[in-house]
Amino acid sequence: MSVAFTKEDSAETAAETQLPDRPISAEPNLVTAAGLLALERQLAEARAAYAAASAIEEINERRRLSAVPLRDLRYFTDRVRSAQVVPEAATTDVVAFGSTVRFRRDDGREQSYRIVGEDEADPKAGSISHVSPIARALMGKGEGDVVNMGERELEILQIR
Repeated sequence: MSVAFTKEDSAETAAETQLPDRPISAEPNLVTAAGLLALERQLAEARAAYAAASAIEEINERRRLSAVPLRDLRYFTDRVRSAQVVPEAATTDVVAFGSTVRFRRDDGREQSYRIVGEDEADPKAGSISHVSPIARALMGKGEGDVVNMGERELEILQIR
């Protein structure tokens, strides 16, 4: 809607109330059971924040404070709706979604990551997305396998 047809103070205020949608990956929205619960919790938090912002009487302030929760509501509604819960792997013979993989890089460093959904991934906390280059390279491989990552190699030490 054009700023000319609203009671906004300025184009700047209007821009604050019309945030672009959060990008949604074209990849399947695979999640762990815990990941789905986290998405549902974030959706509930976005609903509560939007409801609180909607209760503000001053229209410009209401629009400004509801912009982020409204964007998050759209995002988390879509992510919960499209979530595909992947059950725990029945075996640890090969790396699969939900596996925790310990590997050694060719520089000698050892790292361990759990392969999870895109919204669950937090490399600092030890989880990476199933669509990350490392996860894609590791999937389907077993302990002792060496995986090429461009000019680097990873040796799988353990799968849990």
